[in-house]
Amino acid sequence: MMPVESIGEQIDTEAKIFFEEHKPPTDLIFDDGAEMESNRHRIAMTVLIRSVEQGLANRNDFFVGGNMFIYYSAKQIRNQDFRGPDFFAVLGVDSNTSRQGWVVWEENGRYPDVIVELLSPSTANQDTGKKKDIYEQVFRTPDYFVFDPFEPNSLQGWRLDATLRYQPLVPNERGWLWCETLGFWLGTWEGIVDRETATWVRFFDESGNLVLLPEEAAQQQAETAQQQAEAAQQQAEAAQQQAEAAQQQAEAAQQQAEQERQRASRLEARLRELGEDPNDLTLNPNHS
Repeated sequence: MMPVESIGEQIDTEAKIFFEEHKPPTDLIFDDGAEMESNRHRIAMTVLIRSVEQGLANRNDFFVGGNMFIYYSAKQIRNQDFRGPDFFAVLGVDSNTSRQGWVVWEENGRYPDVIVELLSPSTANQDTGKKKDIYEQVFRTPDYFVFDPFEPNSLQGWRLDATLRYQPLVPNERGWLWCETLGFWLGTWEGIVDRETATWVRFFDESGNLVLLPEEAAQQQAETAQQQAEAAQQQAEAAQQQAEAAQQQAEAAQQQAEQERQRASRLEARLRELGEDPNDLTLNPNHS
């Protein structure tokens, strides 16, 4: 069996040869005016895209997109053949290239490495049927996931095996699925995003930490800076309290020394009244 790592190279080579021999269409469109199923679907898609961009910010060889056309067939005319996935990621490509859509023959035959479809009653059958077959048999996309934003327990995933067939992914104890291509877990997270409270499908790093959105990362940094500032303030206040305590101890010692000096002075005066010379008593303690 061919190793999974070499599958992509074989597909890339075959795609390059195909598109060199077949002139691709030039009348491509990149917007059919269709909207997302719901506002929650739109937010869910944006969360996936922006979190991966944040999670891979140290790289410059990837592209992530969503709800945009993927043109892969030389015979494909407009969007009659296929409409793009809600989220997809491609690794090993130029991050700085501006793209209206993903045109395979302009990307050296590269197909998406990871795809996530956001299910709805009108798309569920296609996303787990026809589209899944395309992703498996045409795209050879290694990691494919589906999730219904209104059904928290709907997450499913498949991994392309060495026979180029999708095998269901087994969730971990948290119900998360491992996305080997990205090196992230895909799981659910309850919270507020764009003022909407829901159970969202989110990426988590290998240690189980949430892959943050840029604004979440900025907020976390701000909170960390605030905590550090508060800790520094507390340390400064503690140091000030210690300095004040030391000052008080010094003043108390000074007061005690002054009291001892005054006591000695009174004793000396009393001895002189009694006709005794304090100096003699000091020199001769046996003097009587």
